[in-house]
Amino acid sequence: MKLLENKVAIITGGARGIGEGICIKFAEHGANIAFTYVSDSSAEKARALEEKLKTFGVNAKAYKSNAASFAESEAFVNEALQDLGAIDICVNNAGISKDNLLLRMSQEQWDDVIATNLKSVFNIVKQVTRPMMKARKGSIINMSSIIGIRGNAGQSSYAASKAGIIGFTKSTALELGSRNIRCNAIAPGFVETDMTHYLKEGDGAKAFLEKIPLGRFGSSEEIANVALFLASDLSSYVTGQVISACGGLNT
Repeated sequence: MKLLENKVAIITGGARGIGEGICIKFAEHGANIAFTYVSDSSAEKARALEEKLKTFGVNAKAYKSNAASFAESEAFVNEALQDLGAIDICVNNAGISKDNLLLRMSQEQWDDVIATNLKSVFNIVKQVTRPMMKARKGSIINMSSIIGIRGNAGQSSYAASKAGIIGFTKSTALELGSRNIRCNAIAPGFVETDMTHYLKEGDGAKAFLEKIPLGRFGSSEEIANVALFLASDLSSYVTGQVISACGGLNT
């Protein structure tokens, strides 16, 4: 059974990591996909993913777009609407980390993380709200983090951005619920991606993993499964919620 048959999903930061996993999972379940990548160095990988998604019999297109830019977000959503005809699902996944102790953190590091992780969510949701309201349906999924709930030393900018996403998600759910538009957040724990590989290296890796009750990092596919639930009609009565997918780290 395909849970997203003929639906259209836009996914920011879709060319790698969790975003790539979500693109693949949604395509497997019949969704047409518009996803973004931000750098020229990711273009080849994005095109390869585009072709892979098409093998599932869906329409898929990669767009070079920086979600931290309001103008580029507006252009991306308008192009996706033109190309695919609708937007049923919006996944805000674009994100970076520039970890540093507060005393050493530069203003530029702070601003970059807040713009990419938090302002981007406003930029994209602002654009998808009108077509979703017109259709009187939609599912918005914002990628927060367990760090946005717990905080973490050396990650004040990342934690602030991800905590902000939670507040934004809950407020948006309250505003848009009457139009049958749901808005939820996922708070992944530590997932095996190119952003977290360093956590499994060195002498402290074992001690770090021991803090996770399930004793391991998660996979992109496991986070994508949560996104699939929130995107599909299986979660038709779920909105304004934050689902932690962290192996029990937040227990």
